[in-house]
Amino acid sequence: MSDHEPYGVDHGSHDDDGLLGGSAAAAPRGSAAGGRRRGRKRRSGCLPVLIVLALVAAGGFFLVRSIDLKNPFASDEAKDYSGPGTGEVVFTVSTGDSISAMGRNLEELGVVASSKAYVEAAEADTASRGIGEGVYQLKKEMKAADVVDLLVSGRTEGTSFTFTSGKWVSEVVSLLAKDTGVSRGQYQAALEDPESLGLPAQAEGDVEGYLSPGSYTFFPDDDATAILSAMVSRTKQTLGRLGVASAAKRLDYSAHDLVTIASLIEAEGSLLDEKGKAKIARVIYNRLENPTAETIGKLQLDATVNFARKERVAVLTQAQIDEVADSPYNTYTNVGLPPGAIATPSRAALEAATKPAKGDWLYYVTVNLGTGETKFAETYDEFLGLKQELRDYCDNESDRC
Repeated sequence: MSDHEPYGVDHGSHDDDGLLGGSAAAAPRGSAAGGRRRGRKRRSGCLPVLIVLALVAAGGFFLVRSIDLKNPFASDEAKDYSGPGTGEVVFTVSTGDSISAMGRNLEELGVVASSKAYVEAAEADTASRGIGEGVYQLKKEMKAADVVDLLVSGRTEGTSFTFTSGKWVSEVVSLLAKDTGVSRGQYQAALEDPESLGLPAQAEGDVEGYLSPGSYTFFPDDDATAILSAMVSRTKQTLGRLGVASAAKRLDYSAHDLVTIASLIEAEGSLLDEKGKAKIARVIYNRLENPTAETIGKLQLDATVNFARKERVAVLTQAQIDEVADSPYNTYTNVGLPPGAIATPSRAALEAATKPAKGDWLYYVTVNLGTGETKFAETYDEFLGLKQELRDYCDNESDRC
């Protein structure tokens, strides 16, 4: 949106009282002698029955335990490969992955025979607690303990690479060419073959928005395809964990639309926290779904114009907007979403796209370019007031405008 910072930096219970109390309740309270005779008869008859019941119950317990321990139809032994494995598999560990989550992912990739085997091997090795995020070279059908060993020690052999969210693919490629020893031309050639990168069909061949930000470890024999594939693979994992496909159906958009919306949120409000991002998401959805006389269904986002111009400008002029009037990414001249993502969205931005805040806002303005403070408005008049607040800030506190 104009005049704001477009990016930034049973258990059930057994009723014993009902069983024993029922017998006691059956004894009449007549004569004391009669009561005693009847009481003695009941005790002499119940005790053997209770003893038998207790023995049966005890025997039943041990029988059940015996069946549990020796069930011929179930095995406590986790399925595991003997190793050493074949082929090559790129495996990504993301921040916050638990041992069980890694086990499930490894099983899905065919690296281990079962997630249980990996979990048991990892729990038996205290060094597994030091496994960090990154990209690892593994093989299919490996022994679980060997996988743990490689994850514990394998990262030291590679080169670490990190990039933050909000980058364009062209910027990511420039960083990769500088840090990995693989040329820009090789990366460009790999990008022209999106199928080899494992790009999901929803992306329609456009890698923009599908290179996951974060830290990676690359190895000397990794080529451009392997490196970019690792980034795409991590994005697919994140989309799956956040349930983006199901959220898209619930919101009546495509999964690709949600990735595009998340990229807009990232580019427009990277300095905002989760709540702020969710509010920007709501503005986007409100403009798409409830066009007013002022907005007429246009998003009017500076970040999309910057993407079209391939230049980052904090506050755009009308002349700069007009330079790319014919671009499908110019949301001042086109109604609806741009054709694809304009940045690498963070996990928080993707989550905001799936869970927008509730509200009737149609406008927002970042009134402090240093802190990213952003204010929201429902009416055009309120928006004009926020624009003036930004102008005052630019005139008195910042030269970034």
